Amino acid sequence: MINVLIVDDVMILRQGLKAVLEQDDDIHVVALAENGREAVEKAKVYQPDVVLMDMRMPDYDGSYGLRGIKESCPEIRTLVLTTFDDEETICKAMDSGADGYILKEMEDAQVIAAVKSVYAGMSIFGGEIIKKMRENQSVNNSGVFSAIAGTEEETEVHFTRREREVLCLVAQGYDNKEIAAALYLAEGTVRNQVSKLLDKLTLKDRTQLAVYAVKHGLDA
Repeated sequence: MINVLIVDDVMILRQGLKAVLEQDDDIHVVALAENGREAVEKAKVYQPDVVLMDMRMPDYDGSYGLRGIKESCPEIRTLVLTTFDDEETICKAMDSGADGYILKEMEDAQVIAAVKSVYAGMSIFGGEIIKKMRENQSVNNSGVFSAIAGTEEETEVHFTRREREVLCLVAQGYDNKEIAAALYLAEGTVRNQVSKLLDKLTLKDRTQLAVYAVKHGLDA
């Protein structure tokens, strides 16, 4: 059973999302919250597996909630579900520790699938979010996307063929087990490759690694 905390400032949306998610027998909504501060408090109490978080909320927004949850309960997976696809909001979410980012225009089944995928350890980005990242690849050399990658100045980084393959699959949402199967490697080897890439690029997690791959055209 996947336990989920839903965070949105609009009550009818919270209740609607609860009804949508609980159509699936594998998902149980343990609590609802209306802002980022309440999200952090309830995450500590209910210890959900996944937090489904809106970004723009009065008083305490999604970035506040994401940071607080990652600091106090780092094992909890966080998935942003919002109506906003501008680069400022996307980057704010990623920099605050979001494990995925999808839009509210998605079909019910897609939202359920995204929750399950994030729970399984994948980094999930809705199609329009990936498109937005690609659009900004050659536009912004010192702005928000490069800040996510851990530096404000682009430097040339050389990758081996294997590193490029792993980066591509991470960007596509594959977990270590799936990457190992796709590349005919041991799962431990993939885990080491991912760790080396994080060190090489001075990144914090797989989400930032995925963003880096998309930004630099290494996701296909």
